[in-house]
Amino acid sequence: MEELDQLADAVVAVAKAHGAKTNVIVGEALLQQNYPTIHIVGRASSRAPRLIDLRWGDEANPKVTLVGKGVCFDTGGLDLKARDGMLEMKKDMGGAAVTLGLASALMSANTPIRLRLLIPAVENSVAGNAYRPLDIVRTRSGKTVEIGNTDAEGRLILCDALTEADSERPELLVDCATLTGAARIALGPELQALYCDDDAVAGALLKSGTDVGDPLWRMPIWRPYRKQLDGRCADLNNVAQGTFAGSIIAALYLAEFVSTSTRWAHLDIMASNPTAKPGRPEGGEATGLRALYAYIRQRYG
Repeated sequence: MEELDQLADAVVAVAKAHGAKTNVIVGEALLQQNYPTIHIVGRASSRAPRLIDLRWGDEANPKVTLVGKGVCFDTGGLDLKARDGMLEMKKDMGGAAVTLGLASALMSANTPIRLRLLIPAVENSVAGNAYRPLDIVRTRSGKTVEIGNTDAEGRLILCDALTEADSERPELLVDCATLTGAARIALGPELQALYCDDDAVAGALLKSGTDVGDPLWRMPIWRPYRKQLDGRCADLNNVAQGTFAGSIIAALYLAEFVSTSTRWAHLDIMASNPTAKPGRPEGGEATGLRALYAYIRQRYG
């Protein structure tokens, strides 16, 4: 069974266990339903890209929406990764895994929220129809994006999912993604980068992370850097021209697709343990999940 099918099947299985509803938009249907950036990133793979959508809970409850990056393998596309960089790319769906685990935990606890989970799932592969540097794509939001690097694919699939999530004006919107190596360089594997403009939410998330041993570190959404994303032939580029502040630049790109009035938190996560420790074996790790669960349970009961 292929990884994209396995991820979708895992979401459906969790949904069935909790009486949730799911919808999966696959392949060319993504274009028909206006998710062009998810399609463009995943179209070169023999495994069709998809958007996995789970809904659960009483509609009278406050709406909490989770978005998880589901890149099941990332070659880097035509901007091909080096060998060592590619060895870890089966974990590039860590954001999807964390948000699915979080959704399952919240439903198991019967948390009084109206939950939605969106997972854009793709493989970023190389083929004759792969998207190319300097291609221009119109996103779900209507904004156009010039492709500066095909290896900055996570923010592309997330931007369409975030646009859809934001359109419903959730009371809380959270995304998790193994988005940048820059976050790991800045913070190492044990601290997860948190971006959030709401001081109260950020403070509560930091406290929850400390309380449950799942530490987060708040990073700035530094708006003066936004000009580095200006596109020459489009509204914006998917990367900056320089190499500084890579995690901040990625967060600023995502912020373009979330309303300033939306209570939004973005976690740039590791999703793995590079070395084994007691209780934390080497390999995949649900970084950020416990902090988010503790915060959401405390906020919504």
